[in-house]
Amino acid sequence: MEIIIRAMVSDDWQSVEEIYKQGIETGNATFQQDTPTWEEWDKGHLQVCRFVAILNDEMVGWAALSPVSSRCVYGGVAELSIYISNKARGQKIGTSFLNYLIEESEKNNFWTLQSGIFPENRASIRLHESLGFRMIGYREKIGCMNGVWRDTVLMERRSTKVGVDKD
Repeated sequence: MEIIIRAMVSDDWQSVEEIYKQGIETGNATFQQDTPTWEEWDKGHLQVCRFVAILNDEMVGWAALSPVSSRCVYGGVAELSIYISNKARGQKIGTSFLNYLIEESEKNNFWTLQSGIFPENRASIRLHESLGFRMIGYREKIGCMNGVWRDTVLMERRSTKVGVDKD
């Protein structure tokens, strides 16, 4: 099983949107209730570190980074999104894909990646922990979804390569 990871382009949107929709339908991937337009999605994500995963000529996942702040001091901090298609879950594709995103983020001078995850999304929490993310907080009732207040856990990975003090 060889996964091909490549940069996302606008022509990928239809497949990216379908995978995003599958995540929305789980009820445990995002507060989003509907997929955005390409233009909305494009505006909300950084131009670097946008990738798709291809398996057997079919897109099986996407990942991208979003800024956490417009302040320059946080220029190396980003929130990550990673989505794997229903048919590809449980095949360790997420591990290879997230590891690739981490490596590429460091090449682009990101020193901290963070992710807000619903506590019910155990698979995503385990995936992040397996690649060096740690739970740094718990956001109680941070957002309301379908009339129910939901919590998230905040996970973070600090690079050991980028933004490191040189003694």
